[in-house]
Amino acid sequence: MAEAVVNVARRINATVEEGREYLDLSNCKLISFPDGVFKVLSSVSENIRVITLADNELKALNSKFFSTFTQLRELDLHGNALTKLPDSLEEMKHLTSINLANNNFSVFPGKLTEMPTLERINLEENSITEVPLEKLAAMPALKWLNVMSNPLDSNTQSALKSPQKFDVLSTKES
Repeated sequence: MAEAVVNVARRINATVEEGREYLDLSNCKLISFPDGVFKVLSSVSENIRVITLADNELKALNSKFFSTFTQLRELDLHGNALTKLPDSLEEMKHLTSINLANNNFSVFPGKLTEMPTLERINLEENSITEVPLEKLAAMPALKWLNVMSNPLDSNTQSALKSPQKFDVLSTKES
């Protein structure tokens, strides 16, 4: 545990000291986003464009995360235990890419469809059965959606086979 804390502290300090536009806290055994990180990063949070929290044990992200990193362009949360996203996600006015693969979503995160800048959504290997195609089609910037390895119902599978204005990766033909 102490090693994990040192690892997180080292990565955060490097981001602050070097003025990096990214924060990589992947593989840090995090079960939540540490509150202390908000204070340490407060002076540079506006500069951070990419955050990777992949392959941790996150079950949720709190609203403070989304209201702090408002300039974020890419968010990688794959390989966690997330089941939903908070409403404050909409505060990320510049987010273009979100990776939620290998989590525990059973329902498509509806807030994603309300994000006009979002270009890429990766929801591979979750437990999603339905995809809100009409809402996704109305998203002005969406270019790519990955819903492979989800137990999509037959109606959703059929609808995904129709041409869309964005690229779709869905269940392979059997």
